[in-house]
Amino acid sequence: MLSDHREPHPSVVFVSAELTPLATSGGLGDVSRALPRALAMLGHRVSVVLPLYRAVRQRGVKLETAGEIELPGSGRFRVHQAPGVLAPASLYLVEHDGYFDRPGLYGEGGRDYGDNLERFGFFCRAALETIAALGLPAAVIHANDWQSGLVPALLNTTYAAHRGLRESTSVFTIHNLAYQGRFAADRLPATGLPGSTFHSNGVEYYGGINLMKAGIVYADVVTTVSPRYAEEIRTPEFGEGLDGLLRARGAALVGILNGIDEQAWNPATDRHLPARYGSEALGGKGVCKQALLAETGLPISPDMPLVGMVTRLSSQKGVDIVLGVIHEVLDCGVALVLLGSGDPGLEEWARDVARRRADRVATRIGFDEALAHRIEAGTDMFLMPSRYEPSGLNQMYSLRYGTVPVVRATGGLDDTVRDPEEDRVGANGFKFRRPWGTDLVSALARAVAAYHDGTTWHRLMRNGMAEDFSWRRSARRYGDLYRQLKA
Repeated sequence: MLSDHREPHPSVVFVSAELTPLATSGGLGDVSRALPRALAMLGHRVSVVLPLYRAVRQRGVKLETAGEIELPGSGRFRVHQAPGVLAPASLYLVEHDGYFDRPGLYGEGGRDYGDNLERFGFFCRAALETIAALGLPAAVIHANDWQSGLVPALLNTTYAAHRGLRESTSVFTIHNLAYQGRFAADRLPATGLPGSTFHSNGVEYYGGINLMKAGIVYADVVTTVSPRYAEEIRTPEFGEGLDGLLRARGAALVGILNGIDEQAWNPATDRHLPARYGSEALGGKGVCKQALLAETGLPISPDMPLVGMVTRLSSQKGVDIVLGVIHEVLDCGVALVLLGSGDPGLEEWARDVARRRADRVATRIGFDEALAHRIEAGTDMFLMPSRYEPSGLNQMYSLRYGTVPVVRATGGLDDTVRDPEEDRVGANGFKFRRPWGTDLVSALARAVAAYHDGTTWHRLMRNGMAEDFSWRRSARRYGDLYRQLKA
């Protein structure tokens, strides 16, 4: 069942509540698809365990029953395999229609399901029983975010002596510390944990249960999705109340930058673009800009810098910072294309700005995958003023597309973007430190000045397009971590 700990590519089982494109609400689903596949391509034996949501059934995924398994105290449940869906990794889905045959993953109408503790408490225990019953190779069990935070805790307590699991080590990845899975103390039985875990050094958090904390406390290693974010979450500003614990676990806390899907995001092959291009043949980028101006109706000269934003409309993403200084932004001599949805107040604010400044601002409310690709390709700069950003993807897409990012220096944005003030020769974008409108405008003004210097701008573009943000790079880092754990 378990791989020999001396093998060069330790086997790993991912336990995740999301998987793109079957069931996802954000970055967790993207990582849970891309990283296991990249690891498998490097030679690791990899399985992923996911709840069998209604959304998965609706996508018509072909399922083969892998077994019926007894979960102590909860009866029997069925596990299915989905051959080929995640190849060369394997995908297993845990069936419980009472918990997972619902319209949403975590809730509906903006409200969480009231039994989320029971749902994901069951899922974590069922995932471990699945590993043991089916004999999945599991030198490392890799849990992700609060929904599977109980996995490391269960491995260290309830399942510590389980013959099929006792040699497994655990990794827990924090994708976004802001969402922690907090529940009332009297629901502890739903976790499957013994009462002895309910204390300040266990799962207890201000008198309740905290599943994110459970993962952090009990995992052998804790990772997060960029080196900078791993530093930030140890501070009160970004630690979401868990900074003290994360400082205490500092020796076991590692930041590994996420990757991007290089097949989906490649300007040389992107099917969504009116013209394709590469770092040595940039002419197609100008065609993409002309087409984007026509599509959005912006009446500007192609010589004016065009700034893009594809984002969730939320305060975390700093959208309010941009809208609050929109006149100063436009006074830098740029036009703006904004695509996104989210907070209703920000949506209306963005619409109002576009109405009042139709000469320079185009706003599209909603999600449009094809338009997102065309914005990445057709703009000159990409703006990401996030108050915090664990990893970030759009800045990596932008760099690959020769679109120079202007970002707040936080989390993965700080790790991936190099400002000329840091590295004149190797620079690939512009950064500002404080989440203030004045600082954003100053960084944008520096970017505009560089844009009007053709030699400088082309160096910035080519530096960005030469970066390696592949999942292969990230997978190699995780592979090294797994080997260290099993040494």
